[in-house]
Amino acid sequence: MNFNTANNTFRQLMGNGLLYRVPAFQRDYSWSADEWDDLWQDFLALHTTDEEPSHYMGYLVLQSADSKRFDIIDGQQRITTISIILLAAISLLHDLAKTEDINEKRAEQLRNSYIGYLDPVTLTAKSKLTLNRHNDRFYQDYLVPLEQLPQRGLNASEHLLRKAFLWFKTRLKADLETNGEAIAGFVDQTVDRLFFTVITVTDELNAFKVFETLNARGVRLSATDLLKNYLFSVISKEGAHSSELKTLEERWETIIGLLGSDNFPEFLRVFWNSGHKLVRKAHLFKTIRQAVPDRALAFALIRDLDRHARIYAALRNPLDQSWERDERNWLQQLQMFNVRQPLSLLLAAFDRFGDADRSNFKQTLRAVTMLSFRYNVICGLPGNELERVYNAIALQLTEGRLFSARAVITELQPIYPLDKAFKPAFADKSLRTSNSRNRKVVRYILFELERCCSNTSYALDDAAYTIEHILPEHPEQGWDVFDDRQHENSIYQLGNMTLLAATANRDVGNAPFQKKKTVYAESEFSITQGISRRYEEWTPASIASRQNWMAGKAASIWNISF
Repeated sequence: MNFNTANNTFRQLMGNGLLYRVPAFQRDYSWSADEWDDLWQDFLALHTTDEEPSHYMGYLVLQSADSKRFDIIDGQQRITTISIILLAAISLLHDLAKTEDINEKRAEQLRNSYIGYLDPVTLTAKSKLTLNRHNDRFYQDYLVPLEQLPQRGLNASEHLLRKAFLWFKTRLKADLETNGEAIAGFVDQTVDRLFFTVITVTDELNAFKVFETLNARGVRLSATDLLKNYLFSVISKEGAHSSELKTLEERWETIIGLLGSDNFPEFLRVFWNSGHKLVRKAHLFKTIRQAVPDRALAFALIRDLDRHARIYAALRNPLDQSWERDERNWLQQLQMFNVRQPLSLLLAAFDRFGDADRSNFKQTLRAVTMLSFRYNVICGLPGNELERVYNAIALQLTEGRLFSARAVITELQPIYPLDKAFKPAFADKSLRTSNSRNRKVVRYILFELERCCSNTSYALDDAAYTIEHILPEHPEQGWDVFDDRQHENSIYQLGNMTLLAATANRDVGNAPFQKKKTVYAESEFSITQGISRRYEEWTPASIASRQNWMAGKAASIWNISF
């Protein structure tokens, strides 16, 4: 990946005639009082304490073809807000110039250095910064020339720009000495003490790679905005009418509102892999850009994204009202298993079967849930092959080459762990219940075993029932049969765990097995009563024996018939 990285102060960024533009379809200005106050406190700390000689403003991702004009891919909220602070300072200097002429010169110097200049004849702004299509008119017509700010007829982000200007002008008056020298000195020192890590790339593809690299390192950047800007720039280049752009903007905002900006990249990958050959995350943007080179295809993609976003959101929310009881249970199980590989297949399956053929979708969802339990939870097999097969099936569904759940299930057969692999893996499975996800999975397994044995169902999250470790996690007297190594190896084996009412669990505590047996015999759970009947003592061999019995039951519970 080829890009340039440098640490620059704000003064360096705005010098040498460099120009910056927020791409037309980037998100609107959205900062409010919380962000303004955080930034302002950082600014004040630069001047009131010796401990803050400089302030790091984070990453600034720019795109440029000539190193003179830059599109701001990430960092527009920060750059715009700093610009507003400078305009508020310049406005305050203009006010002070009424009593001291030199402040007019100070204001003009700051404007030329960091904002741009006003044409002396037309008073038209020639600004170093251009905002997006919803914000730039207000910025250039009112903020840059410091005209009287209108209060009506503004969109939501323009109102925020207006409020930001007034907020910072008030803070400047309240927190600084209100004389021209102090204000100009404050600005002059601040622009040298704010520094950014500036990453400059040459095209959208490189910009997306930067996003992927930084996100992988824990730096959250708005890759969603990058894709939006690409699609809308393709559409606008071919002369889309303003009403079309408005409609598309509304549709895009609906998608983001439904999923959230942070969740959109994952949805995009699931969506794309539900109808196209499998693409890995690092190559997704390049693939989409190559597949969507013109206006018609960009329109079609946004319509498809809108339709599938609703399905995806429901798949990620088992409590969505559109699901029936069985569907809700299976989706909750997939969420509990923390598996996402099947989402592309399920998206394609719902798109193919949907409400018109709900039975086939249900059968597909159940099969995927059974397979995920065997493959991911118990056998712990690698996910690469799983994702490849799911993608191949999704593609067949999308292209109309599979017509039923039975056909889907047949295609799943190559990755389905058969009993000869599943039973030994289950018989050896250990799940540390100090982990909250594992604890849920263990409860789920035990409740399903109970339902199989007694035909009685329980709510998975019912606090009246707990996981009982037969060999206690912290054994006291009466457990000498287990040495330290055996205890460590046995404690979280599935065979060593059962269900017990919370009150009984508290009463029995870490008691020896013989005392526990009497409590187990009175339990309402069949699988717990069975321990009392089958085992005279509790040893490593007892745990292995019980877990083998559980594995046999599990093979019939989590089963797909081919």
